Amino acid sequence: MSEFIGPKQGPWDGEARPLFLAPMSGVTDLPYRLLAKECGADVTITEFTNSTALTREAATSWRRMETHETEVPFIPQIFGGDPGDMATAAEMLAPSADVIDLNFGCPAPKVTNICAGAALMGEPDRLVSMVETIVERVDVPVTAKMRLGTGRDANNSTDICERLEAVGAQRLCIHGRTLRQRYSGVADWTSIKEAVDRVDVPVIANGDVVDAASAAACLEHTGASGLMIGRGAIGRPTVFSDIKVGLGWMDLHDLPWVKTHGRWESMDETEQAFASRKWCWDRYITLSESTIGLQGKWMQRHAIAFTKGLPGAKKIRTLMHEQTTNKAVANAISGFLGEGF
Repeated sequence: MSEFIGPKQGPWDGEARPLFLAPMSGVTDLPYRLLAKECGADVTITEFTNSTALTREAATSWRRMETHETEVPFIPQIFGGDPGDMATAAEMLAPSADVIDLNFGCPAPKVTNICAGAALMGEPDRLVSMVETIVERVDVPVTAKMRLGTGRDANNSTDICERLEAVGAQRLCIHGRTLRQRYSGVADWTSIKEAVDRVDVPVIANGDVVDAASAAACLEHTGASGLMIGRGAIGRPTVFSDIKVGLGWMDLHDLPWVKTHGRWESMDETEQAFASRKWCWDRYITLSESTIGLQGKWMQRHAIAFTKGLPGAKKIRTLMHEQTTNKAVANAISGFLGEGF
């Protein structure tokens, strides 16, 4: 078992288990992944990237595979409908990767229309054969993320998990919804538990974990070896520390945004939200400048997400459009967040 995988865990009794930042297109760029780790995420994964584009040396796709020496483990995630391209891309990534993750969970039409992502749940033989080939061709651990099934037929995630374990996949992650559901309805943690009980490799639970209470409920219900957080981490990288503090895995006063404000306990909830998000925004900008540089499109997406739900957030788009440089946008967002506490 790789040092970056760890053994399967038994029933949860309150002890700390790893928290994963889910791979999300347009969200989990390198500086955001580094920020999430500083905010309590134990494991980060790159944006899911088209394996065919990687094999054709597409610069935009390889940009998503950038990492930094502090991102340990480095886990690139790839998707694709062509088994040969998937295997070749995995081989190209293996020299720099600690783990390679395969995406069988994305429900986006642009992915499923090429019979990739969650669409492959409907072709289990092809999916398993693809994973087996990649395991045989790379010398780093191979993991996979999937959904419960396509939603057209009976859910088959447990069966696929058993088959992937047999061909050498070392860790599995299940989002508790089907392809047809996309992100609607309630995540089915019971189906995740079924897979947890049936395989001997660690299974990570994903779906509807947004805070300490839901994290505890999911771990108690599923016995999963860890939790993956996706939408709950968009604009809220502090969700990881919120969970850890709430479950007693981390001390509130060790958090950098709390240390920065000696009057934290006297702040109301809105002031704390402004203060923590300002710290995160400023840190995201610093990490961007020290790695990939300020990227306008990514900054704008994060600016909207970081300020969502805060008083006055509706003016953020106008505020950004008034700026003439990326640095000016960064400063304007920081200034807005600094006015709230």
